[in-house]
Amino acid sequence: MEKFEFSVDESSVGTRLDVFISNEFENRSRSYIQKIIEGETATVNGKCRKSNYKLNLSDKIELSIPDPVELNVKAEEIPLDIIYEDRDVIVVNKPQDMVVHPAPGNYSGTLVNALLNHCTDLSGINGVLRPGIVHRIDKDTSGVLVVAKNDNAHNSLADQLKDHSMTRSYLALVEGIIKSDEDTIDEPIGRHPRDRIKMGIVESGKKAVTHFKVVERFDSYTLVECNLETGRTHQIRVHMAKIGHPLVGDLVYGFKKQRFNLKGQVLHAKRLGFIHPSTKEYMEFVSPLPDYFEKLLTKLKNS
Repeated sequence: MEKFEFSVDESSVGTRLDVFISNEFENRSRSYIQKIIEGETATVNGKCRKSNYKLNLSDKIELSIPDPVELNVKAEEIPLDIIYEDRDVIVVNKPQDMVVHPAPGNYSGTLVNALLNHCTDLSGINGVLRPGIVHRIDKDTSGVLVVAKNDNAHNSLADQLKDHSMTRSYLALVEGIIKSDEDTIDEPIGRHPRDRIKMGIVESGKKAVTHFKVVERFDSYTLVECNLETGRTHQIRVHMAKIGHPLVGDLVYGFKKQRFNLKGQVLHAKRLGFIHPSTKEYMEFVSPLPDYFEKLLTKLKNS
């Protein structure tokens, strides 16, 4: 059982208890947090409160998260596109339509299932469901991702993510024509207050910064390169939607009617750079655009 303590500042006054806690734990759904609150393992100023309790300035929140139930995640013979591998790390090119790690209702066909078939020496810091997983990219986002093969490597990579020294560059096709050649979006992101499956621009959310520059403009679309200073859930998708240019194919944050028959948002993790945990040398890896992305760009250029 892990225990956490929080103090409410001015930016969170009036926020629901469940929303506040969900913003602090991006990898936990709001429904999960509500069950924690209902189970009376979360208190405000020493008293049990309901999920809809509105927070006051300087409220003291104490929270206990139960230890995860250890599940048997099976190795599966799924092809892996390995860009680089040594005794510390594996750098893979994740295809679109693949989930990174198992989660309730989805325990097979993930990158982790494939990794367990490839090797057994993965870091255990994130538990049985996410062995070796330091960072994630969405199911429908393709591209480069690094996996830790031991705990020392995991801690080193996690520290680089935390201090924003890891290079992460994405290519995205967005709706409309972006007029400025480059810009920075600095808007806090947290769990959406009314829709638990979505993230949103939330005042009480965590700091999120995306730098982008225009690569190419088409008739009604813009290809942009996005560089992440932070790494919040759905960050690029939320930020680009915020400025009125949601990602093409994004049915969650973008248009419900789509011109192209796509599986999801047109987003590709193109470049990843980090200091190697053992050699301390900077390494950078580039993932080529997947076929569907290339074909879509060719279609737009010829239209």
